[in-house]
Amino acid sequence: MPKEYSRNRRVADLIQRELAVLIQRYVQGPDVGLVTISTIDVSPDLGNARVYITCLGNQTAVEDIVDSLNEMVGQFRHELARTSTMRSVPRLEFRFDQALEQANRLTDLIDSLHRDKKTNP
Repeated sequence: MPKEYSRNRRVADLIQRELAVLIQRYVQGPDVGLVTISTIDVSPDLGNARVYITCLGNQTAVEDIVDSLNEMVGQFRHELARTSTMRSVPRLEFRFDQALEQANRLTDLIDSLHRDKKTNP
């Protein structure tokens, strides 16, 4: 019988809860906006974790935010090791989650089709 809640998922949830607090604490500024964690993919050996983020209301380029987060990985890992009960903290890699942009693009395409259909019956 497969486990309903795997160890990878538990580790990902723990990292997400802890990192959300750390990102809000260390990544601040009026031009940064709201940085949120959308998903975390943890490797099967629990050695690596990809952290996908989204940014809302930012005036800073998303690439700059991701670069600054990747520069702070050592500090984040240190804080995670200090506050969590994990034996070893996975190596973190931040990436921008493009799923929200792709969903908005698809929604716009569907809306444009409905507008065209209404104007040209």
